Amino acid sequence: MRCSLTALVALSLAVVSLAEPTLSPYNVHEKRSAIPIGWSHTRRHESAATLPLRIALKQSNIESIDEYLYDVSHPESANYGKHWTAGEISRKFSPSEESISTVRDWLVENGLASERIRVSSTKGWINVDVTVEEAERLMNTEYNVYTHVSGQEHVACEAYHLPEHISTHVDFVLPSINFDAKLKGRSSQLEPARAIGQPGVGITPKTAGTISQIVTELEQCDEYITPVCLRALYGLAYEPVATEKNSFGIVEYTPQAYLQSDLQMFAMNYSTDLLGLEPIMVSIDGGYAQTEYQGFEYNGESDLDLQYGMSLVTGKQNVTLYQTGDMVEGASFNNFLDAIDGSYCTFEGGDDYTQDAQYPDPYGGGYEGPEDCGTVTPAYVISTSYGYNEADLTPFYTARQCAEYAKLGLMGVTVLYSSGDDGVAGNGNYCLNPDGTQSSTGMIFNPSFPGTCPYVTSVGATMVKPNATVTQAQPEMACMEVIYSGGGFSNYFAMPSYQKTAVDYYLQNYPPNYPPNIWNSTGMSRAFPDISANGANYVVAVDGQFELVYGTSCSSPVSGAIFTMINDARLAAGKGPIGFINPTIYSAGFAGAFNDITEGSNPGCGTEGYNATAGWDPVTGLGTPNFPKLLEYWLALP
Repeated sequence: MRCSLTALVALSLAVVSLAEPTLSPYNVHEKRSAIPIGWSHTRRHESAATLPLRIALKQSNIESIDEYLYDVSHPESANYGKHWTAGEISRKFSPSEESISTVRDWLVENGLASERIRVSSTKGWINVDVTVEEAERLMNTEYNVYTHVSGQEHVACEAYHLPEHISTHVDFVLPSINFDAKLKGRSSQLEPARAIGQPGVGITPKTAGTISQIVTELEQCDEYITPVCLRALYGLAYEPVATEKNSFGIVEYTPQAYLQSDLQMFAMNYSTDLLGLEPIMVSIDGGYAQTEYQGFEYNGESDLDLQYGMSLVTGKQNVTLYQTGDMVEGASFNNFLDAIDGSYCTFEGGDDYTQDAQYPDPYGGGYEGPEDCGTVTPAYVISTSYGYNEADLTPFYTARQCAEYAKLGLMGVTVLYSSGDDGVAGNGNYCLNPDGTQSSTGMIFNPSFPGTCPYVTSVGATMVKPNATVTQAQPEMACMEVIYSGGGFSNYFAMPSYQKTAVDYYLQNYPPNYPPNIWNSTGMSRAFPDISANGANYVVAVDGQFELVYGTSCSSPVSGAIFTMINDARLAAGKGPIGFINPTIYSAGFAGAFNDITEGSNPGCGTEGYNATAGWDPVTGLGTPNFPKLLEYWLALP
């Protein structure tokens, strides 16, 4: 199913008559639960005003994406590891001629002359300029003008409807329920998607301050995490041998940027094989390792990701830094995905420029080059330590992006995202209110995204228990210092089949004792995280001094490095990359491949959150990597 979001309903399409319009009942296609903070309804839009209506068409075969992905990702499949090419993906999912003709006929039947209707060159959009009156009649809606506190106006509707026989061919329509957040200040909290790199936006690492001593002893790993601690915790004793065939990518969003001087300071003390080395930087949409702004809020994330990601794969393995977005417009995850998969630029109508950065910069002053579209080769493993709250984005926006992660899995790419640092609350400790808005006083659990997408691997955080040593049998618990591991149950995505057995066991044996109106208790939604790794007390060189850093921002690149080393062993053996790992790691054949975490919880929203338990749990997932077992099990697969 398409991102496991909804089941498709088979519909019989009426034969189009040249004499009279096709009749079928209208259904709500999209609806907004609340007006975004800072906006207010001003008036009805003038009926004679012109709207540039853009209709995004659904893609062919997208309802079968689960089937295709599991066919190459499930360890019991005869096609395990037989990944697709980008060309095969593009051909499989392009919009059908039936969709184009059905929507075009509907517009003509409703009085729009055929010469007004334009199909984009990619066949992903149907564009038509209409009056507000025509748009309202077409979609059984009302267009209003909304005013922001800054004085800026925007046109939108509260909901819109489409005929049943049309809705199966349409993904979304613009303008509609989304708000154009391109406010003059550009740093407004109302632009969550493309402001992901701005300080304080989304998932960000936290610091407990600077440290003065150089720590190298394993006995101190409960207070200071360094690469030697992580190697001991997860059994990562491995030297890569297939480095020319392998690849590991770490994604950063400008203005977040690493400092080469910090990387070398870290290398001198904790990873001497990195001395003189730097990541291979790939600029996407004007991205560069800026130095104009410095401080933990600008350098902490990138310094952390690269120092630990590069250390654990050793200096023998190149690491690619995907630096995304310029200093003016910034970037969203969609901008990055456009660059690594050219088919995504137009997939399901292309990006939503009310959310995603547009290049060349339409305002001037930013990156003036063309948008990067299919210009970058994706690495076999891609780690991203950023994330939104699921509620920041519409279901259609998240579903479109989620489908892209499935496509990357089909191509053999492992995609990792941090699960969040605020337990069952969203970023900034925001929880949901009954009307769908978010606030610091909300009481409803607020899951993260993309961690809730069934086609990414969501990574939570653990910590070494106080006074424990890494040589003990069970030295770790859920992270409960400075941050809490993000986890819970999606409000947008259905439970994927690969995790049903594990999650059902958790819900039956450790049912959360919370009323059903504050969490998704249906037992049918995507649960996260999938796995976890240490996320506390990392020693990181930031702006010329060592700081103690916390967050699932630590956990994702560490996990990515471990999976990159597994890919190295498989490539050296003449096998392919592990690709989308979730069906494999949840399978019975991988039982015991992760260190089960059974202590701790993830508080938030005025509760203690969920508990870490035996087996999978919504705090630490399946547990932390056991590299020797994972290596053994994956080398046994085709």
